[in-house]
Amino acid sequence: MSTQHLNGAAYLAHGGTRPTRVRIVHIGLGNFHRAHQAWYTAHAADAADWGIAAFTGRSADQADLLAPQDGLYCLVVRGEAADRVEVVPSVVEVHDGARLDRLTQVLADPDVAIVTLTVTEAGYLLTPAGDADLAHPAVAADVTELTEGHPSGRHPTTALGRLLLGLDARRRAGGGPLAVIPCDNIPGNGAYVRRGLLSLAGAVSAPLAAWITAHVSFVGTSVDRITPRIHSTVPAVEDAGWVDRSPVVTEPFSDWVLSGAFPAGRPAWETAGARFVDDLEPWENRKLWLLNGAHSILSFAGLTRGLTTVAEAIADGECRALVDAFWDEAVQALPEGIEHVEYRAALIRRFANHRIEHRLAQIAADDATKVRYRFAAVAEASLDRGVDPAASAAGIAVWIDAHRRGVLPGPAPADPLDTAAMLAAVSSRLTASAPFLRRIDDELTALHRTTASATR
Repeated sequence: MSTQHLNGAAYLAHGGTRPTRVRIVHIGLGNFHRAHQAWYTAHAADAADWGIAAFTGRSADQADLLAPQDGLYCLVVRGEAADRVEVVPSVVEVHDGARLDRLTQVLADPDVAIVTLTVTEAGYLLTPAGDADLAHPAVAADVTELTEGHPSGRHPTTALGRLLLGLDARRRAGGGPLAVIPCDNIPGNGAYVRRGLLSLAGAVSAPLAAWITAHVSFVGTSVDRITPRIHSTVPAVEDAGWVDRSPVVTEPFSDWVLSGAFPAGRPAWETAGARFVDDLEPWENRKLWLLNGAHSILSFAGLTRGLTTVAEAIADGECRALVDAFWDEAVQALPEGIEHVEYRAALIRRFANHRIEHRLAQIAADDATKVRYRFAAVAEASLDRGVDPAASAAGIAVWIDAHRRGVLPGPAPADPLDTAAMLAAVSSRLTASAPFLRRIDDELTALHRTTASATR
């Protein structure tokens, strides 16, 4: 089959259709956004009305790759037996995140109703309490840049600093209300980002903080779609007739649960499978604990065993046993009525899909943050219920052990040989529990014995 370079003209010539105006701004353009929020928008019944202007985060690479393609890209949905390729048309503009002139222009436009974010928890640069980390050099520099009357103009570099600049432009232009929708794996992400943004605004401009309070809603979300980095070419894209500089590979499964207000409207995402609920927390915890918690266990234990992918790790008996035990403990902390039996079965099928090369080293990044929200949160919930958090302790022990062996990609948050210091990095409450500390030490001793026995 002959191939064509993917761009707007070629796509339209093939019978494709695209939105004609921008109504959503996205900050943090990456593979997950393109497999998830952009895909849901493209599949909504009213997709023609909801174009996305996407801005990169720390790197301009995706803008450089996608701009010549007019924002179009191929999404490769990788099942257990075959690939299915579709061109996603919802991203109609792509820009380097440093293009603040265009960011402020689109956010001032009253047609824009939504801002979505995928910048990771670390990318928000907030304190553990959820306030702007004013001691961080980049945040401190943004406060200076955003303060009225800065002699060289205003050029913030952080995600929230740039969002704040755009919202200020909207305030000045009378652009009206809108919704901010963080789509990162953070419990209570809507409230978390609201507090952080208002904290930053308060350090810059009291009138701006008041305007945000009155005109901006913050929507909480739970997002789910495994989207690994691509480490090789994707023949299915060429087979579909396209030359694509930045395709995305993802799994067939997807899930999106949202809770909050949309004062300027939203796409009919429910027609693409999204769910809107009044109480997000149970769904959020189900996903964070069962999917993400299992991913973290598999990454820590799998890397220790010399494994490289999720599919390899879930096929390992000891890794699987750690996951099953943790799930048994975690589901006890979910409210009654939150389905988890079929969800667990589906997760095993998803993890076992060897054609999705979800690499353990990728999952292991930002490990302390993930341990805090996954294992430590379940341990604390178990203690609240009077349940022995044995499986959570085992998960934390596997994490500490992986740092002691030097198999994780980033630095440890404390001396890995100091169990209490490592635990303090993820939960002050658990650190204060002498029995929990002893259990972790017992688990670490057992891990050491198992490894020593296996190497004899």
